[in-house]
Amino acid sequence: IMSVLKRKRKQSKLEVYNHAVKMRKDLTMFLLRDLGTKRTVRNMRIRTDNMEPQDADLLLGITEKYNLTKFPGDYPEWLIEKLRDSIWDYLRGIVENITMAYSIWATNESEANERRICQDRAIGYCESILKEMELAIEILPVDVEKYMPYVESITKEIALLKGWRKNDNKRFSELKK
Repeated sequence: IMSVLKRKRKQSKLEVYNHAVKMRKDLTMFLLRDLGTKRTVRNMRIRTDNMEPQDADLLLGITEKYNLTKFPGDYPEWLIEKLRDSIWDYLRGIVENITMAYSIWATNESEANERRICQDRAIGYCESILKEMELAIEILPVDVEKYMPYVESITKEIALLKGWRKNDNKRFSELKK
């Protein structure tokens, strides 16, 4: 069986999109763990499933008596909310702009420019996520190593987007003539 040399292989037409969707899902799970400050997905109810029944009853009784719905954390909740909302919006923007760019089959220079703008926005959103993550690493009590797989994924998405844009530039140079 013969295979194509890596340097001669072409990028799949949907690789940019498929990777963006996977990245969005992975980062959403990361956001649910409060940007790596928690080991498990954020859960607003008090978990008692690993407690002895009498301890669970005691804890639930205390929380009900004093109307405790949240316990204080090591960092301000508003900070997590702001970072989470920003990253969530950027993730949505990446997929949205990739989808819009894919939906434009440029037959003239104006359409080619619109497609390029969508690609540029998607790249910009990736860069913005990296900046938000840098801030989180500096401020929150997190292990930097937890962030590395996400940073690598975002960096890969940027490379895919730039490769897609470069291929478009070659194709669209004919429209300018």
